[in-house]
Amino acid sequence: MTRHIISIAPFVATSFLTFMSLPAVAQTVGVNARVLNDVRMTTQANPSPHQAVIKERVSLGNDIQTGKASGLQVLLLDRTSFTLGANARIKVDRFVYDPTRNASAVGLSVTKGAFRFMSGKALHANPGQSQIRTPIASIGIRGTIIDGVIGLDAIHIAAREPGIPKGYKADPATASLILLRGPGANAQGEQRGAIDVTAGEKTVPVETAGYAVFVPGPGQPPIGPFQLSNAGSATLAMLLGSGRARNGASGPDIDPLESNPTVDQFFERDPGPRQNPSNPNGPGDPVNPNNPNSP
Repeated sequence: MTRHIISIAPFVATSFLTFMSLPAVAQTVGVNARVLNDVRMTTQANPSPHQAVIKERVSLGNDIQTGKASGLQVLLLDRTSFTLGANARIKVDRFVYDPTRNASAVGLSVTKGAFRFMSGKALHANPGQSQIRTPIASIGIRGTIIDGVIGLDAIHIAAREPGIPKGYKADPATASLILLRGPGANAQGEQRGAIDVTAGEKTVPVETAGYAVFVPGPGQPPIGPFQLSNAGSATLAMLLGSGRARNGASGPDIDPLESNPTVDQFFERDPGPRQNPSNPNGPGDPVNPNNPNSP
């Protein structure tokens, strides 16, 4: 049975995965599916920040940053996707994928800007093992769609929310607002979404689509959960480049990855990272960006 285990830091194995150390060379975990305007990233093939392009491979530890009026969408090998709005920054820290059991786990770090995370079905088989970190909060994922924003935009949204009590002291660099977008309880054929937000030594579960939490600054516990207003939900959607949002809906109105021949072609050719024990960097490894024989 083939297993794909990828990490840039030691971590505890999940109960159903046995994993081993991989070579120091970073492994490909996904591909750029959408690139809008100024998106800079580092890769194994080009470690200097450079303009990202569609179908460019994303590996563990790659630094990805969007500029003004820009955006990016990345599709991971397990069909999990994440989207960045303008002036955002993200890095994939951890990726565990067992395609034979259709199970996966993902770890991301988002340091600024707006983001959306849509878990693939493989991630649902390993609930609670995926995580998104902001500078001041940790978001445990139980198979879901999440919208979030870090920085001044989080403060601006929170200031207009009736569900957030006044009197908090917000940090304009790290304030984090996280919304459980879905799936909702009535979504057919989908596992109900849920997240656990930890900050200031307190964990707050969010189990209802359309509800959010706000973490004002370092060391402060999450405020919420509270139902995000239609205006707040629409603002988050706009930050992500979408003109519409349905509060409490089972997901975004339009899935921009639903039909993307460029990305589909990539996954048909590259079903996942592989390791050849005798020659991990040799021919036949289609996802090693340092392999000149790679397609």
